Amino acid sequence: VPNTLLSTKQVIFYEDRNFTGRSYECSSDCSDLSSYLSRCHSCRVESGCWMVYDRPNYMGNQYFMRKGEYSDYMSMWGMSDCIRSCRMIPMYRGSYRMRIYEKENFMGQMMEVTEDCESIMDRYHWSGGCHSCHVMDGHWLMYEQPHYRGKLWYFRPGEYRSFRDWGGMRFMSMRRIMDCWY
Repeated sequence: VPNTLLSTKQVIFYEDRNFTGRSYECSSDCSDLSSYLSRCHSCRVESGCWMVYDRPNYMGNQYFMRKGEYSDYMSMWGMSDCIRSCRMIPMYRGSYRMRIYEKENFMGQMMEVTEDCESIMDRYHWSGGCHSCHVMDGHWLMYEQPHYRGKLWYFRPGEYRSFRDWGGMRFMSMRRIMDCWY
């Protein structure tokens, strides 16, 4: 059976709640949705996983979306502003591996992680959380609080020496992004 989900559209953004108003079909990263819509208050994710941001250029608060309907995500997540940019999370099949560090610039204790971690404090006894990381394999969501709560950030393979750009964040839990394409 051919995979038609990955062909033309994967997410549709709507100006108003409940899938009304003008719409824009998106199948790749978009750094500024205002080029297509004056605002965005609902969306349908037809395939894949996406990170959406409340500021242009993948800035501001981040929200994770998988296949489904989001008729009023602003009240759902308590967003104060609408979606302004989005990033498609690529399909990935393989191992997951990341090194997390207790301090910035890959300093302090280091742990290699290959699976979800509900609480860095409980598992590794780091009361201050993770302050830098190196993602070697896979795509990850990092959360500011244990048990996958609070603000979250998307991390793809790469080195992240400091989280100062995100308001001096520290991360207390993490999970792998798996099985996004169905």
